[in-house]
Parts: sequence; structure tokens; C-alpha cells
Amino acid sequence: MTDPVEAGLRAALARPAGPSSDFDLNPDLRSPADKALRPAGVLVPIWLRPDGAALILTKRSSHLKHHPGQIAFPGGKVDATDASPEAAALREAREEIGLDPLRVQILGTLPVHETVTGFAMTPFVGLLRGDFTPVPEAGEVEEVFTVPLSHVTSPDRFAIEHRRWMGVSRRYYTVPYGPYYIWGATARVLRGLAERVGP
Repeated sequence: MTDPVEAGLRAALARPAGPSSDFDLNPDLRSPADKALRPAGVLVPIWLRPDGAALILTKRSSHLKHHPGQIAFPGGKVDATDASPEAAALREAREEIGLDPLRVQILGTLPVHETVTGFAMTPFVGLLRGDFTPVPEAGEVEEVFTVPLSHVTSPDRFAIEHRRWMGVSRRYYTVPYGPYYIWGATARVLRGLAERVGP
């Protein structure tokens, strides 16, 4: 029998979805159309646990040059040795949180997300079952934590906030959880998932 969470996610991923971008709320900040975007892949790992399904996220090290201290999915840019964005997402998940790719059941993808930093990021929704002890990548991942799936698939938990960025006001989605301030591209991708899962 198919797990109800899996069935719900499969149904959600089969629904039509619009484009996803850091510029959705800030069209005036869009980069030139001819700018080449670098491919990237991230894993949206959903852990099916006895106490309820949970999303696994990382908190990046505060010492990193790019996006220090931010909440992110496991993943990164596609390297020359990666066969695809999916391969990059699974490789990075192994490196960043110690997740064996063979334990991940990929259900599908969310729309490719264009980031303000010049990446075309493909999010892969994957299921994890059974026991799992995350191993944060030293120097890059400060913490690995979980958020109830119900929290990030409820559209009413999302808000739009703004801050000054490069001299202009930038708007972005947020979906805070406890001490974790989930915002930017991560929150935008999750908002897209919530819109498809919700009624």
C-alpha cells in the first residue's frame, strides 16, 4: 500500500506549476535575459518517520563566503563529473548531510528556480525511510535539522518580507520555524510546493 504522504506528494507534483524565481516578487531586479545561468540541483528530502513526515534542511556555516548562516536544501552546482542536476543533488546530499543516494526515492521535480546569484536550480523531491543520523559536512554545514512537512506545505504559514539589498528594497518569502529563519530561494521553492499540496 502506498504511504499517504507519498501519494499526496505524487499528486501535488503532477499538478501544473508556474515558474519559480528570486525575481517573482522583484521583477525590476531581474538580470539581463542573455545572462547564462549555471545549472544546479538540490534535494528536497522528506523523511517518513513514525511521528510524522519531516523535511530535512541545513544551516550553512557562518564562515562561508556565499550565503553564510542561511537555511538551505542539500545541493549545489552541477560539476563536470555529475551526469545531471539530479546526480549533483544526490552527491551534495551525501557530502553535506551523509545521506546515501541509494536510500533516496526521487518522486519528481519542482519548477527550475532562477536565483539572483545566477543559478538555474532544479529541486528534486525525494523520500527517505527508516533510521537516519545526519552527518554535517565539516566547515560547510553548521547544523542539520528537520521541520514538520505540514509546516512547509501550509500556504498560510508563509509571509512576504523585505530588506535593502544592493541599495534597493527586495521582497522575499519567509516561513520561519522555531529558531530557524527560512527565507529567500528556499522559502520560495517551498511556497511553490505548498501551493500544489494545498487544497
